[in-house]
Parts: sequence; structure tokens; C-alpha cells
Amino acid sequence: TQKPKWRETSMEIPKGVCIEEEDGTIAKMGKYVIQLVNNLYGQKQAGWVWNQHLIRSLKRLGFVKSRVDECVFYFRSIIFLVYTDDTIFMGPNKKEMDYIIKLLGSAFRVQEKGDVSDYLGIKISKTNDGKTLLTQPHFIDSILHDLGLDRPAAKSRTTPALSTKVLDKYEDGEAFDRSFHYRGVIGKMNFLEKSTRPELACAAHQCARFCTGPKKSHAEAVKRIGRYLLATKDKVIILDPNGNSFDCWIDASHAGEWKRKDAMNDPTTAKSRIGYAITFTGCSLIWASKLQTKITLSSTDAKYIALSSAMREVLPLLALMKEAKKQGVPVHVKGANIHCKIFEDNAGAIKLAKVPKMRPWTKHMNIKYHHFRQHVESGLLSLHYVSTEKQLADMFTKNLSEDLFVKHRKKLIGWQTIHSERGSVRIMSLIGTSEARRMNHNLMIQAYSEIFAVHYFPIEVQGESIF
Repeated sequence: TQKPKWRETSMEIPKGVCIEEEDGTIAKMGKYVIQLVNNLYGQKQAGWVWNQHLIRSLKRLGFVKSRVDECVFYFRSIIFLVYTDDTIFMGPNKKEMDYIIKLLGSAFRVQEKGDVSDYLGIKISKTNDGKTLLTQPHFIDSILHDLGLDRPAAKSRTTPALSTKVLDKYEDGEAFDRSFHYRGVIGKMNFLEKSTRPELACAAHQCARFCTGPKKSHAEAVKRIGRYLLATKDKVIILDPNGNSFDCWIDASHAGEWKRKDAMNDPTTAKSRIGYAITFTGCSLIWASKLQTKITLSSTDAKYIALSSAMREVLPLLALMKEAKKQGVPVHVKGANIHCKIFEDNAGAIKLAKVPKMRPWTKHMNIKYHHFRQHVESGLLSLHYVSTEKQLADMFTKNLSEDLFVKHRKKLIGWQTIHSERGSVRIMSLIGTSEARRMNHNLMIQAYSEIFAVHYFPIEVQGESIF
């Protein structure tokens, strides 16, 4: 049997199926329809019906649904994360987890996979000293294969993009030879960047802008990212909790991609690129590199809007952590309260956020960008000036020189490249090479707090398929 149907649904009788009347004659086509009894996989509302069924069932079992995130539930000190029918448990008490699994077994068909080692295509492992490693080696191999860089003689690069070059439309440039599926590779790179490789954000987004009608120069830029992945395909993002609360690094490059020769035909070159990175206990959570939706009039204007955009990510995270703590989940951070430090390298943007004054050059700002000021006044958010050289988000707004790129990458994801005199590349992680060989991929995930033990298993309703 399936889940209960959402509403009355009927369909035409397929060709080749005959309905016999009471008198033995065959009914004419169109006289009868097939009525859906229960939910059917493939319908537009099938996923929603399953989600509603899951929520009702979990609430009956005593789970509390988060008001901040639709995919988060609480049970005592346990956090329950849901992605369709794949779930992750996080909590400090193994016995309590075992109890929850038995409880779920009374309403669902549960298959326990033990300590998490792979989730949604991301390989998860843990070192002996408590670091958690996330990587996607098979996905990177797929990108390299698409680009034809899986050959032994393929050249590698130490950065994903040249610091001296900004992509534009190249309307008169040489046509792309279609040697690979441009849009498909960009889609894979975007997924990789959002999952485990934040240092690709700026380069990948620049290439993604030209999926329609790419030129040879755009294809070469994509291949440059591929050659960088070739040199670093075995690398991981290292999560090493340090106990700090939230940190947010924000930057914007005011009209950094503007070019006089393209300005008349492509006004988007006047838009500023913003970038931000949000960490919790020193572990990277969310990052972004994108163009602003409006053209800003000054560097302060651009960076203040970048600040406002980043706060739309930070504030829900703060609310989620406070909610988890209120529900009894042990959240340990340095200091008395959960808060966020914001690092900005523009004094004007910091002053504008702290001092609510109306100025001639800022009066066009409205509530869309001032929404976080009350949280600055309350102390939930604190703004701090940081020099441009130490601005971590700088790598999301422009292509950096190799030295600066490596410096920021090490702080963001925990590893750096070291070059030999012959120009080959060797990757040095914060963990030793010998220790990396001893990794046990079946150990529990410990992403952002050393208190959590984690279980991963898919769910199906007992006696029923999931849709």
C-alpha cells in the first residue's frame, strides 16, 4: 500500500485496457476513468505528501519540529536531520539514540547504516585527533573525465584562475569547439564548490555566467579549474572545532568586473561581486560568491549590501543554535552566549551598521538592508574591522595571487600547497600523511562540535514504500 492520497485524482484509462459493461459489451473510450486510491510515486505532489506523512508520524512519536528549519527535529538531546528519506542523528548519548531507533521502528521500516561515512555523495571520515574530513573524490574524477583531464600526461595548476584575468562575454572571440558539455561541467563544479571546495567559488561563478554561448576563452577558464582539481583531487575540507561561536567574513569588490569596452552592451559588468564565509567553532558552514542584483554607487554601498546579504544567512543559523540549546541539546561555545563576530574591511560600512544616521549618500538605503541593525545594538552581532590582507572573504570577490590564495585557503579549509623547484605540486594537510592512511571511514561524523555522536540511516514506512 501507499501513503494516503492528497485529494481526489483520476486519470484516463490507458490504451489497450478494456472495460467490460454488465451486459458483456466493451465500454467506449472516455466513458470511465481510473481513480487513484493512494499516493503514487511520480506525481507532482508525491514528495510533499510523503513529507507531511513523515512530520505527522514523528510528532506522534514525540519529536519536536524546528521552527527555524523544516528539515530539523529534536528528541530530548538528539538532533534529527531529514533529507527526503535519508536521515542523520546527532547527539551525546548512544543509549538514547538506540532507544529512538527502536521507537522509529514501531512506525517506520528502519535500516540503520551505523556511524556515517558517506552522505549525499560526500565522503566523511574522522582522524584520531578529532578532526572531521569531507571530500568528493569520485565526483572530482567525473569532472576530470568530462574535461578529458584524466590522462596521465594532463597538466595541473596551483590556482583555479589567473589573478590578472577577469572573464567577459568575448563577443568577438573564437567560438568554443564543444569538446565538452560546458553547462554540465559547470553544474558539477557548482555542486562541488557548495559541498566541499569553497575555494572554487569565485572562479566557478565567473564561468557559470557564460553558459549561454560560451567562447573558447570561457572553456579555457573551465579547464583551468579542472587542472587545479587534478592537482588537489585527493584533498579534503578539514573541520577542526575550536569552541568559538559564529564568525562571518564579508567583502565586496565594487564594480570589480567593469570593462569600458563592454559597458554599453553588458551593464552587469558594473555590478559588484560580493563574497562571504560563515564559520562555527572554526569550521566552514556557508560560503558564497555572487554578483549583487543592483548597481551600487560606492565601495561603502557595495560592502554594506554584502553585509546585509550575509546576515540573512547568519541570523537563521543563530536562531537555530539557540533553539537547539533551548531544546536541551548541549551546545558548547566560548563565552556566555551564542553570538556572531562580523569581519569587514570597510570602515564606512561598519559605521553605517552601528550608527543609525541618515546621510545624503545613504538615504536610498531602506529596510531591506537595515534589517540587522537591531541585532548589532543588542550585541547578538558584533562588527570588527579587519585589514584587506587578512580578509578571508577576499578570495570570494576576485581571483587572487597564488600566495594570498593559499593563505586564505589554509584558514578556510585547512590545507595548503607547497611547490618543489621543478614546479610539481605536493599537498600538505594539517594532518600527517601517515595518519591520513590510518583513517577509519566508518567512524562517526563530528562536524561542528566534539559532543556529537552521529548515526545515519534511511527510513521507509513499515509495510509501505516511501511514496
